[in-house]
Amino acid sequence: MGASIEQQMTELYCFVDEFLQAHPKLAHWRHSPHAQPQFSDAEVLTIALWQGVFEVATLKQTYRLVAQNWRIAFPPLSSYKQWLTRVHHLLPQVGRLLATTCTHTDHAARLYLMDSKPIPLCQPIRHGRVRLLREDGAYFGKSSKGWFFGFQLHLLRHIDGRILNIILTPGNYDDREPAPALVELVGGGVTLADLGYRGPECATNLAEEAAMLLITRDRAPAHRFLLSQVRQQVETTFSQLWRKFVDRVFSRSWTGLWNTLQLKVLYYNLRHAGVLSA
Repeated sequence: MGASIEQQMTELYCFVDEFLQAHPKLAHWRHSPHAQPQFSDAEVLTIALWQGVFEVATLKQTYRLVAQNWRIAFPPLSSYKQWLTRVHHLLPQVGRLLATTCTHTDHAARLYLMDSKPIPLCQPIRHGRVRLLREDGAYFGKSSKGWFFGFQLHLLRHIDGRILNIILTPGNYDDREPAPALVELVGGGVTLADLGYRGPECATNLAEEAAMLLITRDRAPAHRFLLSQVRQQVETTFSQLWRKFVDRVFSRSWTGLWNTLQLKVLYYNLRHAGVLSA
């Protein structure tokens, strides 16, 4: 039997609250007299993470579900606008929380999977007039499914399933450009990637800058079947994230988009790490 919604909600709150209590300096971002509001940062971020529990498309739907059904758990619950503003002000804290889940043990296999996925901001029919987030870097790009307008999410995944790093770039970026930054903190190893990362320059950069051996299908034709089987794990990861509405963009700012993506990946990692009951 799966865990109840209330059990997962409690586990998320405990994780966030314990982390913030262990890092009190993260609460020093305020410069107002209300340094310790009744509605705590832990409660603000917990509600945002509940979007994964509820499996709804937007943070607004998440807030409404909490306000309608679990208001007793949050007596000082603020308005939606105030809550959303605080969520986005807590972007650094979300990043720190995510970083705690983006690690592996020293004895873990140094085998990784790398890929990217488009984050379209609109349907193709609106390409001629779309202006959303243009000033923040949104641009036209082309994927295997055709042209899109928006960003690309680049992802590094450990072979055991945990996401170790994510980078958001304009839609027209070559996959090979953010690759060195994507792998720089994992301490070397072997990365499997698709043909979007092929070429001696990318392989050389990863080897020299991150002690990472890059293997693409064109570099190991004899093991193409094995690589394709392993690569399916990346597609599984993306499909699981996509079911959490990663590709459905409702943000109207880059900060909102980036924060929302980090919250979704954080929830995914917590589920995978066993912090949340299945």
